[in-house]
Amino acid sequence: MGIFNFFTDQMLKMTWLSDLVTSFVENILKLDINSRLGGSIQFFIYDTIKIFIFLAVLIFFISYIQSYFPPERTKKILTKFKGISGATVSALLGTVTPFCSCSSIPIFIGFSNAGLPLGVTFSFLISSPMVDLASLLLLAGFFGMNVSILYVVLGLIVAIVGGTIISKLNLDDQIQTYTEHTRDLYSESENFNQKQRLNYAKEDTFAIIKNVYKYIFVGVGIGALIHNWIPQEAILAVLGHNNPFSVIIAAVIGIPMYADIFGTIPIAEALFMAGVPIGTVLAFMMGVTALSLPSMIMLSKVVKPKLLGIFIGIVTVGIIITGYLFNAIGFLLM
Repeated sequence: MGIFNFFTDQMLKMTWLSDLVTSFVENILKLDINSRLGGSIQFFIYDTIKIFIFLAVLIFFISYIQSYFPPERTKKILTKFKGISGATVSALLGTVTPFCSCSSIPIFIGFSNAGLPLGVTFSFLISSPMVDLASLLLLAGFFGMNVSILYVVLGLIVAIVGGTIISKLNLDDQIQTYTEHTRDLYSESENFNQKQRLNYAKEDTFAIIKNVYKYIFVGVGIGALIHNWIPQEAILAVLGHNNPFSVIIAAVIGIPMYADIFGTIPIAEALFMAGVPIGTVLAFMMGVTALSLPSMIMLSKVVKPKLLGIFIGIVTVGIIITGYLFNAIGFLLM
């Protein structure tokens, strides 16, 4: 237990980094971290450094794993499964793929063009941005391992159930041809040697950091603003326990945003520190990562409005149920 607590505190929560940044703000900048300005600067520096450390390590590790599952190999695996088993395998494979829905959609397009069952492809599309190894470790670092594991389990259930429902609705005629450029995902990586896999992981790490760093800065900035400048009473009036619609509001607020798990975490952390229930916080995160407006615009170019609406409806209901469930049992997890 001592080793586990050490790993959680020092490796995931990085309390050593928090102490170091606090010392810098108080002793070098001569600011009180309990003041608005000092607290904002401490939050911004600490969360930014922490997230970039997580980002580099996790993307490198997961990209290395992903090199064993290029789109062509994943297609071959998924063609062996149908129905709920296919949805389950697809959702699980989604956990070792890109970190945001805009990166997942090109793979979804490839699966659709390859003729994979519709339910299987949508289970992947739901799981990939919302549930991955990065979210497991990041959430553990901010909210604890119990919350992290249950989040991943429920996210997988949403993906499996969502894909299964879509497969039963016979909506294959709702797919349309996508002709625009999509990201090259190194389809030949299945035959890489170890040096090539390490280079692939390194290149993917730099590419993803280049694409998402601005969202991290924005996310941490918003988190610092929420944590130190917006009155807690105002936040709780909208998203607190006393508002029965808080989960729905949080999910809807998240949809117009675009960020991956790394850009969303600091906002979620600030909301949680302000007293927002954990289920409401996670509903916000799921809304951002799974249903962001830019991602839905891209998806609308490959699926027709009817299927797009059904997809959004299923995922939204799943997010809301998950949020209320976490709020109901959250006291057992923290």
